[in-house]
Amino acid sequence: MRILILGAGKMGSFFCDLLSFDHDVAVYDADPRRLRFAYNCRRFASLDEVDDFDPELVINAATVKYTLDAFRNVLPHLGPDAILSDIASVKTGLPEFYASCGHRFVSTHPMFGPTFASLSNLADENAIVITEGDHMARLFFLDIYNRLGLHIEEYSFEEHDHTIAYSLSIPFASTLVFAGIMKHQDAPGTTFKRHMKIARGLMSEDDYLLSEILFNPNTPEQLARIQERLAELQEIVAAHDSDRMKAYLDRVRDNLR
Repeated sequence: MRILILGAGKMGSFFCDLLSFDHDVAVYDADPRRLRFAYNCRRFASLDEVDDFDPELVINAATVKYTLDAFRNVLPHLGPDAILSDIASVKTGLPEFYASCGHRFVSTHPMFGPTFASLSNLADENAIVITEGDHMARLFFLDIYNRLGLHIEEYSFEEHDHTIAYSLSIPFASTLVFAGIMKHQDAPGTTFKRHMKIARGLMSEDDYLLSEILFNPNTPEQLARIQERLAELQEIVAAHDSDRMKAYLDRVRDNLR
């Protein structure tokens, strides 16, 4: 299959490495310098080169801020049978775009961001495949993710947004609060250092990505839950209430089972 990858960042390079030995892969990036280390693939510095390549599948690995722009820019260079796909962690605007673009599509979310995951060992990682879209294209990505040993869930666009509000917004917000009040520690404990590592990894992410995940319409509900639990804990600590603290800790342990 002729596959065009948009974006030569970490995820674009990952998919290039993954697919280029079984398919005819081309990578385009608006910054040609990012193509220097692209291996075993065609390297396109201009979208005009896409015309002759005539891709059968386009994998949009552009930064989430530019996902829709990348699609719109490449559309004039695609044949009518080209299938569009994205791997964006934020799906805002994508359902509407796909509904009007005139192309078959598939949308997935490999939930192993390069900041924390080891891309060479993904056995404990997850992926979401959106149920809307072209059936055969969905099977293509399901096969890829199965071969990587990923745990796969299939959600609609709406279900995806609910899941992301829970699985990303809560840890993102909690980490931001931790980092927002922390002070330099000359002798940090193990738990502090682990939280610090997570916070530094999170803050290395793109500001737009962090904002869009937190701007998910379902996030305020999750933030309210954090505030409720924190307010309860604050009351317990202020009152030195051992019985309530024991019940609180037992409830937390039950949540982790």
